[in-house]
Amino acid sequence: MALSGDMGKIGRRYSHYLNESPSRPKMTIPGLRKLYRQGTPITMLTAHDYISGRIADEAGVDMVLVGDSLAMVALGYKDTNEIGLDEMIHHTRAVSRGVESAFLVADLPFGTYGKNGDQTYESAVAMVKRGKTEAVKLEGGIEIADQIAKITALGIPVCGHVGLTPQRQSSLGGFKVQGKTAATAMSVLRDAIALQEAGCFAMVLEAVPDRVGELVTSKLKVPTIGIGAGPGTSGQVLVQLDMLGGFDSFVPKFLKQYANMLDHNRAAIREYSEEVKQRQFPAKPHCYTINDREFEEFANLAEKI
Repeated sequence: MALSGDMGKIGRRYSHYLNESPSRPKMTIPGLRKLYRQGTPITMLTAHDYISGRIADEAGVDMVLVGDSLAMVALGYKDTNEIGLDEMIHHTRAVSRGVESAFLVADLPFGTYGKNGDQTYESAVAMVKRGKTEAVKLEGGIEIADQIAKITALGIPVCGHVGLTPQRQSSLGGFKVQGKTAATAMSVLRDAIALQEAGCFAMVLEAVPDRVGELVTSKLKVPTIGIGAGPGTSGQVLVQLDMLGGFDSFVPKFLKQYANMLDHNRAAIREYSEEVKQRQFPAKPHCYTINDREFEEFANLAEKI
């Protein structure tokens, strides 16, 4: 019974930890539009599982994105194009359990849209119904605008993605800044306008010069969420593990690391390992107890075996 009571205390402590931040109103598309009209920057952060979704939500971000970047940061794939729809649905469902107040968006992975309107619609429906997301994000511009128009007309919110589109990085010659010439900057603007007209409620604007990001934003009537697009966009997004310092192999120019999780975690695990080797952990405070009489009775019974 003592063990059961201890486990109950552990459960209550853990529940308190997960709910330590006060609840806030649920963010919605009208709420995002209100922030946009007020000129209040919109915050978006990626998540790939329950706890990273919960952390982002309790930290107060406006939008949580289940980005296909999880293919690399969570699953160890070489690039984002390797992840499939079922895997994205699995991770989105997990994140949805941790997100209560932020508006949840999920990427449609490479190869699950763009072939035709039916394919794009079916993938979006699967992500909403099975993944429990509130909106989907698609990469591309004018060439997929008609397909986006079809699914937004049927009530599925879509966040666009223009500029550098990582799913197409091979055809772009790698992860390179877009819009560095007048002609290519106009291409980014035309794509953004096409997505706006197709019904996108917002769009990610990635890896363009800061002045291009600001000018494109000024020409639209929906918010832009920048990543490597300067401070003149309507909001910002980063990959959560990147900004927490979870990786040291690649740090893009646009990234600011707000923590050094990788070094901190390595040091903590190294300390744990050393303490186990030296029998310093677990110590008495980490152990459950049994009263002397019960233990003596158990020892006597065990002696007979």
